[in-house]
Amino acid sequence: MSDSATNARRSAIYLLDQVLGEGRLLSECLAAGALDRLEPEDRARAQRLAVETLRGLERADRLLQKHLKKGTPLTVHNTLRVGTVELCQGAAAHGVVNSMVEITSKNKRYGKLKGLVNAVLRKIAADGPAAWAALRAPRLPKWLRQPLAQAWGNEAMLAIEQVQFAGAPLDVSFKPDTDTTVLGGEVLPTGSVRLRDAGQVSALPGYASGDWWVQDAAAALPVQVLAPKAGEEILDLCAAPGGKTMQMAAAGAKVTALDVSKNRMKRVQENLDRTGLTVTVVVGDALEHQGQYDAILLDAPCSATGTIRRHPDLPQAKDGSEFGELIELQTRMLAHAWDLLKPGGRLVFCTCSLLPDEGEVQVEEALDMFPDMRVDRTAVDLPGIDPTWITEEGGLRLRPDYWAEKGGMDGFYMARLHKET
Repeated sequence: MSDSATNARRSAIYLLDQVLGEGRLLSECLAAGALDRLEPEDRARAQRLAVETLRGLERADRLLQKHLKKGTPLTVHNTLRVGTVELCQGAAAHGVVNSMVEITSKNKRYGKLKGLVNAVLRKIAADGPAAWAALRAPRLPKWLRQPLAQAWGNEAMLAIEQVQFAGAPLDVSFKPDTDTTVLGGEVLPTGSVRLRDAGQVSALPGYASGDWWVQDAAAALPVQVLAPKAGEEILDLCAAPGGKTMQMAAAGAKVTALDVSKNRMKRVQENLDRTGLTVTVVVGDALEHQGQYDAILLDAPCSATGTIRRHPDLPQAKDGSEFGELIELQTRMLAHAWDLLKPGGRLVFCTCSLLPDEGEVQVEEALDMFPDMRVDRTAVDLPGIDPTWITEEGGLRLRPDYWAEKGGMDGFYMARLHKET
């Protein structure tokens, strides 16, 4: 048993405590430095263990419930959850059990429960892997499951859960006129390149030279819908993490990238420096920004329910209570962005949400609000797009279960809106 493996497991347990006990997202924990003391390899391992445990949480709890009494402290429960997932995925029982016992023994509050951890995980090591494989794909929490079933039907909801449990491969977007074969991945119908078991991203060919950036295939489509042109003045509202910013800059547009988060925009600037792309970076409130632009991309703040296959912490940390506030903010942002758009210009409104209230309904209501707004249905008729994904009002609806055989995609909604002269 290595100290390195134990440190990674201890950190994974801490991350689960934060998500399941404090309602924090993994991204918030990482940004706050939760794993900064670990070596890069151990950071990656801790994050992977936390993510895989969150994906398999229901299965782990099903296996553990017959061995535990109610009232098991959360940290101990999470220790057992991480151990159960590792054991059921084929990790060596000796290393996992001894590591988890050591972690528990050194916990000042729960050290006396090391015997429980030892006994339970040894039972899981004996019987767990076979039982694990027979269990259903974990269900999403009711706060999310019910609106998804209402919006898309039970069959689609079950398919989304299957894809969410399977996890997500790595998608990347390449700069124009670069060799997309250098990574050896699968070129998807929409042009993104998909990698499986990519390993350390920064060590891949073309990363250091800035030939590509990580971006889910669905997230790459709003810029294709916008169709930026060289020399156009384009505003990227809510720009972080910056994939769409780089797409537009790589097309030759004069991009102003705006986001309220200074830390997130620092990361955007780092990626711009790596890729050698030039953008005007602004930290500020989208609702206070002024100017006039040829085109605008508004990737509005949303529930992010479309990203659950890559962020299984989200269904566990949230409860849907922020939906109303987010929907109101999207409405205000879309109205303000419309004022910033020149007559004859175009605006893409998009959200990484699976909820129609954050997509289709927003556009339908905007069309009623602004007489000079129309939807360009032809803009979403792109290579690789199934015509059934185009919605009644002329937007594009993407779901995680689309391309399920290829690994799925993020849930997204987008529509291109034209401002009449």
